[in-house]
Amino acid sequence: MSKARAEKIKLLLLDVDGVMTDGKIFLMPAASGEVFEAKGFHAHDGTGLSLARLGGIQVGLITKRVSESVRLRARDLKIKHVYQGAADKMIAFQEILAAEKLAPEEAAFVGDDIIDLPVMRACGLAFAVADARDDVKDEAHVVTERCGGQGAVRDAVEYILSAQGSLTRCVQAYLSDHTPIEYKKQ
Repeated sequence: MSKARAEKIKLLLLDVDGVMTDGKIFLMPAASGEVFEAKGFHAHDGTGLSLARLGGIQVGLITKRVSESVRLRARDLKIKHVYQGAADKMIAFQEILAAEKLAPEEAAFVGDDIIDLPVMRACGLAFAVADARDDVKDEAHVVTERCGGQGAVRDAVEYILSAQGSLTRCVQAYLSDHTPIEYKKQ
């Protein structure tokens, strides 16, 4: 049943803390009295989002926190929809669906905690990361093999692309785009 749901997906939405990261938030004081927030993102997830783009899947972030680290990572990964400070993630979900002219069943969401449940319940394919809260895993259609911040996003992307029959093509396109020109000539 989850594979049939994955076949319809055109939009992948992600929570950030606990999904794109391991959930740790580093707050570092500066001499000026300001506080800087740092997060760690896994390279495998970045590759996964590139694969999603090659597969024609739009990507977006919906997170309650506001962080410059998230803005920078989203820019680096060319993520189109970035909603920070979203205390009610359903509002962001509905706005993104409207902007993309998509139905809820054409969207997937990856979450880890109870704030993610409303969107997980409304979307077509709900993922929970392996280390999500138990009540979140109980409501997910799919639980990723890997934990948040450790490649869980890549698991979700590969699940969707595999169900759509495009994973191999997307990997080949990714490799072609990342093969140095001198090797392509040989």
